Amino acid sequence: MAVLRAADLLRRRTAAIVEPAGITTQQFNVLRILRGARAGGEDALPTLEVGSRMIEQTPGVTRLLDRLEAKGLVSRRRCPEDRRQHRCRITPRGLGLLAALDDPILEDSRQALRRLTARQQAALAGLLDAVGEEQGGKQGQESRRQNSESRRQKTHDTGRKTSHVIRRT
Repeated sequence: MAVLRAADLLRRRTAAIVEPAGITTQQFNVLRILRGARAGGEDALPTLEVGSRMIEQTPGVTRLLDRLEAKGLVSRRRCPEDRRQHRCRITPRGLGLLAALDDPILEDSRQALRRLTARQQAALAGLLDAVGEEQGGKQGQESRRQNSESRRQKTHDTGRKTSHVIRRT
């Protein structure tokens, strides 16, 4: 129960930052996924791939993307090889919104974890990753690997160093 309480507290803290910018925490997650994919060399991601990389799994990924597209934060195009599939990318406006949220989110993460030493943060991240791997099985391993790569790329792109626990976005 402690993990669930902590996760809920962190989600509410994040919501308090992103909702005044006109997006939900799930929409924020989608934008970060698309930014990470772009930084990792992927121009666009299929809708189902976006859904598989989300922190909080939701059946309504298409609706999330609809709302983000209506706000001009993402764009979607049909895949020429498979017209059943849409490929999603973050727009310059979406990148600008994330850039404006980066510092407040990072500062809030620092405040949330200020009582933990760097070693404790690393240990916590390792333990949470182990629990996630156990629960997610092989299905989620590729997604977690890609999310991990996106987090490393994000840190590299911005020139900021974030703690191991903060990287879980």
